[in-house]
Amino acid sequence: MALYFECGCDKVIFTVLVNFVDDRIGQMCVEGTGIMNEKFFDLKKEKQDRMINAGLKLFALNGYHHASTDEIVLEARISKGLLFHYFGSKAGYYAFLFNYANRFTILELKSGIRDAAIDYFDLQRQILTQEIDIVRQYPYMLHFLESVKMETDKKGLAAIEAPEEVSDDYYEYLENEAQLGGYLRVMNAQHLSGMLYYVKMGLLRRYLAEPEFRPDAYKQEVLDYINTLQQMAAAL
Repeated sequence: MALYFECGCDKVIFTVLVNFVDDRIGQMCVEGTGIMNEKFFDLKKEKQDRMINAGLKLFALNGYHHASTDEIVLEARISKGLLFHYFGSKAGYYAFLFNYANRFTILELKSGIRDAAIDYFDLQRQILTQEIDIVRQYPYMLHFLESVKMETDKKGLAAIEAPEEVSDDYYEYLENEAQLGGYLRVMNAQHLSGMLYYVKMGLLRRYLAEPEFRPDAYKQEVLDYINTLQQMAAAL
């Protein structure tokens, strides 16, 4: 491929051509395989997390269709060719993030909650503690998982139509194990869980929108809501 350096735009032409070649090399490495390049996990953890966090953030905020790979690679501080080298395509990257986010969330919940057959509100506090550990490392992971539930883009939905694990199923298992015997008028834990979920997601979006994410302040505010709900349930 010839590179032409003319007028005052030679730097622009060179940059465009290099980016094009870089992108095509990455795509050809895995194009058509539908399989993520497992060498991604050989990268330094800091670089892995940059690539994961960039996608979680941009897909969470913009949805599949409007999340630009140009913006993602800028956020991750990598080339687009590198992104395609490891994930093959935007859809492959989206599918990886969905499966990774679900597996990571389930693992965190399992590692911190040994017995779910405890007071419902005590369980919610334990769940919150594990969720804080998640968002310290991946601030947009829970927001991303929420955004997937509202996804409408056909390509995005096709990429995640056969998930390996779904964290919602594990949340449901935990909450079904929880004890509500001390709250005689509370008949349905799902209603309580739904209220807490919307409170947590609403607060999380607000804190993520701040110039600097403050997980400890977020945790305390959610704890205040959990305590208030427990007091109301006990007073019924």
